Amino acid sequence: MAERRAAVEAAAEPDFLQSNDLACEAVGGKVIFATDEWFAPAANLLKREPPRFSPSAFTEFGKWMDGWETRRKRTTGHDWCIVQLGVPGRISGLDVDTSFFTGNHSPSVSIQAGCLDKPPLFTLEGDRTGMAASDSQLAAVAKLGSEAWPELVCVSELKPGYSDCCHNYFKVNFNHRVTHLRLNMHPDGGIARLRVYGVGQRDWSSVSPNQDVDLLALTNGGVCLGYSDAHFGHPRNMIGLGRAVNMADGWETARRLDRPTHLKVDQRGILQVPGSEWAVFRLGHPGLISSVEVDTNHFKGNFPDSCRIDVCSLTPEEEARCIRNRWNSGKWQLLLRPQKLRPHHRHLFVEADLSPVSPVTHLRLVISPDGGVSRLRLWGRPLTPITAAPTNQKRAASKL
Repeated sequence: MAERRAAVEAAAEPDFLQSNDLACEAVGGKVIFATDEWFAPAANLLKREPPRFSPSAFTEFGKWMDGWETRRKRTTGHDWCIVQLGVPGRISGLDVDTSFFTGNHSPSVSIQAGCLDKPPLFTLEGDRTGMAASDSQLAAVAKLGSEAWPELVCVSELKPGYSDCCHNYFKVNFNHRVTHLRLNMHPDGGIARLRVYGVGQRDWSSVSPNQDVDLLALTNGGVCLGYSDAHFGHPRNMIGLGRAVNMADGWETARRLDRPTHLKVDQRGILQVPGSEWAVFRLGHPGLISSVEVDTNHFKGNFPDSCRIDVCSLTPEEEARCIRNRWNSGKWQLLLRPQKLRPHHRHLFVEADLSPVSPVTHLRLVISPDGGVSRLRLWGRPLTPITAAPTNQKRAASKL
């Protein structure tokens, strides 16, 4: 199967970009405090959509910008905000995006992390353009002691928001659960977006071993580990919250160039084509699978003809080896044989449709020949310490 340009470009990007954005507004992330929001409110940092620029757009406070921009500071200190993650978890990397902030970007940034037992009661509401933190807001946020939170990123230079340098990537080595971030601009300026890549963490001790849960959901710790092509949409979108809002909120590949000039089908009506596309995920918790949902919502003229699902159980060492080999090897078992798909439809495959397999840790969705899937759900019972399991499955569970 020929490599796509998108896959080649992705190989040069940080590995953590495969992970989920735990702070995006789409998963419940929000800014609960900001020192200043004169030109543009801090809530823009967490927008789902990429930043945009309008040369003629102005407000009564100055140039409209699609990001967070503070006034030119004329007092002591620096500007900062507190971000409450939509999905608490372990952070593997950050993207501080300065898109379109070319003469007004923040020169430097630092980022700190906190894990709070209970979320603060205060928050920011409405359009905050032209506003700054009040004395009462400053007093409330002071109780968090955020200035003493451990650093994920020390004071680091930011590049301006030109298209070839606007993404400022920071790899994070912090093996603790995070619920909140403190984003510090040194001393002031603008940032377009903050992407917080990581893996969600759930307290599985509260889940009954007889309760079916979506073991793949990003809120439960599911994460994409690799894919063949993501020309129009990343596979991680498939494990997002709720149903997709549009096609951009799903996984969509380019059209394969090796499609036959004349298409044929087999006895089941499935296209007979030489190629396919795939995406691999690690489950949030090892488990026994009882049903699968493949949703092609919004994909009406570009849905896959068919799909199949493979599963396996890998140790962390085996997973690392598969990632290095770009998933060209593995001990996959067939969970769902090739199934004809329909446009804009929620497909549910129950236990009778699935091949019997032992508890699994990883999943591979294969679509043929190409197209888009909006959501993928993997319902099953989590494997608990009480349940007997092979040694390698226990080791995998302890690492997730």
